[in-house]
Amino acid sequence: MSTGTEDEEKAVRLETMAVHAGRKAQARGVVEPIGMSVTYERDADGGHSGGYYYSTAGNPNRDALEECVRALEQGAAGVAFSSGSAAIAAVLKTLDPGDHVIVPADVFQGTIRILRDVLARWGLSHTVADLSDPGNVQSAFRPSTKLVWAEALSNPLLQVADVEELAEVAHRQDALLVVDNTFVTPVFQRPLALGADVVVHATTKYLGGHGDVVGGVVVTRQPGEPAEAMRHLQRTEGAVPSPFDCWLVLRGIKTLPHRMRAHADSALAVAEFLSRHRMVEAVHYPGLLSHRQHSLAKRVLEGFGGVVSFQIRGEAETALQVASSTEIFKHATSLGQADSLIQHQASSPTHGPGTGLAENLLRLSVGLEHPDDLIDDLDRALETAAQRSRS
Repeated sequence: MSTGTEDEEKAVRLETMAVHAGRKAQARGVVEPIGMSVTYERDADGGHSGGYYYSTAGNPNRDALEECVRALEQGAAGVAFSSGSAAIAAVLKTLDPGDHVIVPADVFQGTIRILRDVLARWGLSHTVADLSDPGNVQSAFRPSTKLVWAEALSNPLLQVADVEELAEVAHRQDALLVVDNTFVTPVFQRPLALGADVVVHATTKYLGGHGDVVGGVVVTRQPGEPAEAMRHLQRTEGAVPSPFDCWLVLRGIKTLPHRMRAHADSALAVAEFLSRHRMVEAVHYPGLLSHRQHSLAKRVLEGFGGVVSFQIRGEAETALQVASSTEIFKHATSLGQADSLIQHQASSPTHGPGTGLAENLLRLSVGLEHPDDLIDDLDRALETAAQRSRS
């Protein structure tokens, strides 16, 4: 089965596309093989009629991954990288010295570090703004602004991006809109269909889905630039995923729609429990009626995702006690896998000191365990912290 054309993509549903898009049968195998060859034999005339010549330039597994995610996001071109950060850097490196970027105040700190610690030295500048208010975005524009960066759901406070509105503001100023869709995935939103120009994923997270592979991918709405510029960076700098990494992510994508719905259902149950607990000061989850952007989330998302952030009543010490007292939730950095994770944000390597995050903030990646077991685990940890704070 092929899903390589626009008409064919419209003919099948997301679940079918997740299983079949990009994959090509070889030797009649139902599961595609892993092609580990670094180099490929040349023809007698020096050509490469087999389509490949060196693995940094392309291999069947990477082609399959790029085509699969392109189809899921309904874009024109996909470009895969060795990590989510490499994918982010590739998008930003398509800009020129002297260009300016607008980036959210609440955002993956790896994005900020690339802008601040690496690309600022090349003459790329950026402004941090609250993207929930289009007036703030408009005020942040300069004549040199070429790109607005957004996250479908922000990391870690889960603010909702109004992609259509941001695209309209960016395009009025001849700037591109890039949306990091890692938290939401194409199961719950396709930003390109809403006007975004580029979508970024850390395939490490939900697309891979099992916590055993690192990677990233970029999908563009149009062919040509900036996709070709990123393809050139991919081949020149060599920040490419291995064939095995691509195979692992493709395997994970087969169950992505079903996993995402399970993650979201359990996350909502956990968020509702936390919102009622006496040890919890605030819960950040767009599926809750109390979330200030709940109406927007219902309008622009088909599901609210599997990440829940919350603030406990207490300081950093109490938050760390909760994180270290859970048994099912593991105190570890990452998200999007079958295992549930809990992270104290202010002390983490990715969202550490200087980021302005509340010391009592904890981020949950709600996995695929039974939600009642997850709630019981959190309840025990919160009660343990409450008893310690009283003693």
